[in-house]
Amino acid sequence: MKKIIITSIIILASLVAIGFVLTSNKKENQEKIDTVAATNAAVAVKVAQIKTEEVSFDFETNGTFEPIQQLTFSAEKSGKITNVLVKEGDYVRAGQVLAIMRGDAIGVSAENANAVYQNAVVDYNRFENAYKTGGVTKQQLDQAKVNMLNAKANLSQANINVGDTRIKAPFSGFINKKFIEVGSIITSMPATELFEIVNTAKLKLNVTVNENQVTQLKVGTPIKVKSSVFPDKTFNGKITFIAAMADASLNFPVEIEINNNASNDLKAGMYGTAEFTSNQQKQNIMIAPRAAFVGSVSSNQVFVNENGTAVLKNVTSGRIVGDRVEIISGLKDGDVVVTTGQINLADGAKIEVIK
Repeated sequence: MKKIIITSIIILASLVAIGFVLTSNKKENQEKIDTVAATNAAVAVKVAQIKTEEVSFDFETNGTFEPIQQLTFSAEKSGKITNVLVKEGDYVRAGQVLAIMRGDAIGVSAENANAVYQNAVVDYNRFENAYKTGGVTKQQLDQAKVNMLNAKANLSQANINVGDTRIKAPFSGFINKKFIEVGSIITSMPATELFEIVNTAKLKLNVTVNENQVTQLKVGTPIKVKSSVFPDKTFNGKITFIAAMADASLNFPVEIEINNNASNDLKAGMYGTAEFTSNQQKQNIMIAPRAAFVGSVSSNQVFVNENGTAVLKNVTSGRIVGDRVEIISGLKDGDVVVTTGQINLADGAKIEVIK
């Protein structure tokens, strides 16, 4: 019995000792956490100073050149390719023969259709003369005419089929891809792809502009366009389309048509920059970085650094000039606004400015 009591006392003492050690460790760890939290209470941010400066409302926007025409066309008739007359990279003109399909049977059908038509013409002429003398009835003459017209329609279709054996370019451009070789069997159902043709005599540059910029644009306005590949060359373009509705990012798609130069230097897929000239004169206005706005420019809120404290202020924004925004009210020259780190800030938070 004494052994049981002694053992119980020892176990209880051990538990008390373990509890004391755990409590001490927890208190020590909490003190360390509080110390670190106090040390790291300030949120690291970057800032910029508000100032009034002369601003030009000319602007640039970037996009990728696209061909004015691009088509991957397919077979209209089934058959075997006997000759391919072009290769990838060749320039072809509209109507030029690109490949020839075997047409023996089609040619025979066309000859038969022509013979039938010629016979139908002879029959009709004979019936017409006979009708004048009363040798045939009006009904017989009408039937001869129907036969002649049907034979003519069949001949026209046969000639179209013959023409279809000569595969022609639908428009002028470059052969970008060739999907067939001599001996290829092509079908119309499902349609076999034959060639991809790209016309780069003119190109399209699709860009987007914001609501302030789109009000200055009109369809038909001349635009200067540059390519990053040819920084010393300028290409002439004009606005051909302005969207009536903004996209999901609240920007308006604009399409610019560009005349390529004689050597077709511009290629589809190259990076291009459209230079828009504003009808507004240069002005002295108060400017803030676009990145300073909390969320987006439409929020009209920015954090201002006031002696190491982030103060949330409401502002009235104006025109957007590239990556900067006009400030109409709410700030003054010399104010320092937060440009990065706003996601971690609340009004009154301590901040630490980093370079």
